[in-house]
Formats: sequence, structure tokens, C-alpha cells
Amino acid sequence: MLQFYDVCKTYPNGTVALNKASATISKGEFVFIVGPSGAGKSTLVRLIYREELPTSGYVFVNGANLSRLKPRAIPYLRRNIGIVFQDYKLLPRQTTHENVAFAMRVIGATPRDIARRVPATLDLVGLSDKADAYPDELSGGEQQRAALARAIVNRPLIVLADEPTGNLDPVTSWGIVQLLLEINRGGTTVVMATHAKTIVDSVRRRVIALDRGCIVRDKQRSDYGDLGGGERAWAQGLSASSSGKP
Repeated sequence: MLQFYDVCKTYPNGTVALNKASATISKGEFVFIVGPSGAGKSTLVRLIYREELPTSGYVFVNGANLSRLKPRAIPYLRRNIGIVFQDYKLLPRQTTHENVAFAMRVIGATPRDIARRVPATLDLVGLSDKADAYPDELSGGEQQRAALARAIVNRPLIVLADEPTGNLDPVTSWGIVQLLLEINRGGTTVVMATHAKTIVDSVRRRVIALDRGCIVRDKQRSDYGDLGGGERAWAQGLSASSSGKP
């Protein structure tokens, strides 16, 4: 489903966001990407939906090498990927229903399909009574649920959630995670980048930990962990080795 082979990403200012990152995520997995700020979590997510390209190495989504993907093929790639952002990114002058329907219109869905699927998706995320509300009339949790509805309305194979609970209180955050778990139980692959230690420790799914651009831990049914001691030393050693430093 998702494969990373020795992926490096260095930005023009010299910042190394990823350093020889390799991992495979199978269909139907729920994976947390964790690590401190600047560890490379968001970069890893952006590579999956081809917002960024690796400096070196390879990223594959459903067997397609994203570095070789032609620009006209990118929209088709993204039809199979739903994205949930920390800051929601809802269209401010459109209602909840219209925001979710927009995701279907851009892929050419018929009015009949939109009329059938949007209400069902809003019901799934608990927003049936907010269909006609505008984003500024919604709470933060409701806006994030609307963003989640938009991400899943086209029934994508993959849902990417980049810090989806970062602006939410603990109770609301847990509700968003419960929705992601429900979506995952339906067979959708979910990749969630997060700082939310309590959530990761409670859910105990696969955890890929990043530190300074390196994958320093990749364990099934794991917790958030602590980048201290051996893991941090291992990451520093890998970074020095990769850069040719003694």
C-alpha cells in the first residue's frame, strides 16, 4: 500500500526533514507517526499525497512511484487519499454540506451520488444537524468532523491525518480518534501524525517514531514511547553515519 525506501528530504535552506527513512504500511493498517516538533512527521505525510517529492529515495503508493508520476496523474492519486489537517481548511463561505459535497464535485460525481452520500457521511460523523451551518458557526470539534467527512466521502483507500487533534480539547480529540478507528475497521488505511501521547498510549496500534528525520522505532501495538537514551543515541549515530561524519 505505502512504501518508503531510503527516503531523504532536504529543503533548500539546508534543513534535513527526513534521513534514509524506510517503512512499509499495509492495506488496512492504523499507524501513528510520532516524534518531537521538527522530526519530519508532516513531511512524511506530504510525501504520501505528492505535496512534496523526496530529495532521494523512493515513495510508492499502491505500486506507483510518486517521483515518476506525471502532473496530470496527481489528481487521480489523490482521489484515493483523504486528508485531514490540524487547521481544518474548510471553505468559509460554504455550508458543511457544501464543503463535503465539494470533494465529490471535483472528481466528477453525479448530483444523485452527492445527494445520497453526503448526508450519510455527515450522519456518520454526527453532523446531520449541522449540514446548513457555516464553518464559523461550528465549534472546533465540529469543524474537524466536517473536515473528516470531506476526507472520507469519496471512500478513499487511505486517510492521512496530520495532527488532527492539535487544536482540540481531550474529550473532542478522543471523539475524532474514535471516528478514525471506525473508518479503519471498515478497511481504510489510516496514517495519523500526532503529538497526542495519551491517545497513542490508549489505542496501542503500530507506532513509527521519528527523531531528527530518522525512523528510530517501528513497533506494532506500541505506545508513544520516549526518545531518550538508546533511541536518541541510535538516531544520532545513524544521522552521523549517513552524513559521513566520524
